[in-house]
Amino acid sequence: MNKIKITFIISILFTFISCEELIPEAPAENELLDGPTEGLSHGEQLQFLKGDIAFNDEVFSSVTGLGPGFVATSCGSCHAGDGKGHPFTTLTRFGQSLPNTLPDLSIGGPQLQNRAIPGFEPEKLPNGVPFMKFTPPAVTGLGFLAALTDQQILQNVDSLDADNDGISGVPNYITPPDYFEQKWFHQPVNGKIIGRFGKKAAAIDLLQQTVGAYNQDMGVTSTFEPVDPMSQLSTDPEVSDQTIRDVVFYLRTLKAPIQRSEENNQVLQGKAIFSEIQCASCHIPEWTTPVSDIEALSDKTFYPYSDLLLHDMGPGLDDGATEGSAETFEWRTPPLWGLGLSPNSQGGSYFLLHDGRARSIEEAIVLHGGEAENSKNQFTALSEADKKALIKFLESL
Repeated sequence: MNKIKITFIISILFTFISCEELIPEAPAENELLDGPTEGLSHGEQLQFLKGDIAFNDEVFSSVTGLGPGFVATSCGSCHAGDGKGHPFTTLTRFGQSLPNTLPDLSIGGPQLQNRAIPGFEPEKLPNGVPFMKFTPPAVTGLGFLAALTDQQILQNVDSLDADNDGISGVPNYITPPDYFEQKWFHQPVNGKIIGRFGKKAAAIDLLQQTVGAYNQDMGVTSTFEPVDPMSQLSTDPEVSDQTIRDVVFYLRTLKAPIQRSEENNQVLQGKAIFSEIQCASCHIPEWTTPVSDIEALSDKTFYPYSDLLLHDMGPGLDDGATEGSAETFEWRTPPLWGLGLSPNSQGGSYFLLHDGRARSIEEAIVLHGGEAENSKNQFTALSEADKKALIKFLESL
């Protein structure tokens, strides 16, 4: 073999080895929140991809329908990597202070558009008006929650605390929008439907959640919500029905978060403590979906750690504002799956509870009150070793 060939082979090997050292390994599947659920058909995968592009890649401008008032310019800017949002994209809701009333649109409710395109002034919160700050939640696994029947959710309702455990979850009954598409698993009560999405469970399904986000978060109108949130005037649709439905499909078919280190002894110890101090009474670990129009979501057992019900969380978390039939001190039990990955989308830190005020998992627990007061007190009485085990378990979710 001549010297030229040897030199060429050595250079190729050197390049290959160098690239191997430079290219980082792909993260494990359980370290990522984004990605499709298993079992989608080819056509479903294509629609998932379309929804993924609309959700994560499409950035609106004044030319394509942004504003004039807005909070964010894209879906993905509030849910980086499909994870939790950051205080920079926190939403401010106001205009409804009593349950079962309508938000006061004359003062700019139900949401503050705190940014504006050039030539317009952003909204300002009226003086003396109660308001709520909402940190955008992670969006993975939502299709599994959407697939549950109202009856499944209602099985955990204990509005009068009949079992005397101090916990009395209730549903938030929502008046459906005109475009609401009632499914077989909905059980209307006096024309209202159980809400299951949002901090107060004020959205019945992912179509309502998506349409509201386009309209209130980005000022983008659709045939579903054709009214500009700032001017209250009807406008031509700025996003197509197909895009809306692609995004809804994307949200329905995002995979459920995958637990990590579940066989670790400390994690197993923490899981047992989680149940012992009654955290699992509201953060119900396991559910199973019924038959779904998406086969990949049918008869699947999943682990969200939520009952999707409202609970009294005490005066410390009472912001004086509300949505739907919820009291101002009631909040939907947030799913805990994906909790340990939250810093990945929150700038390396935790911003927990409905408004991001808790900067650690322990601080979030200590700020619990109301129906969670007993569990909080049991947590504070734990040994340091047991506290660490419980946190280790929650970080594994």
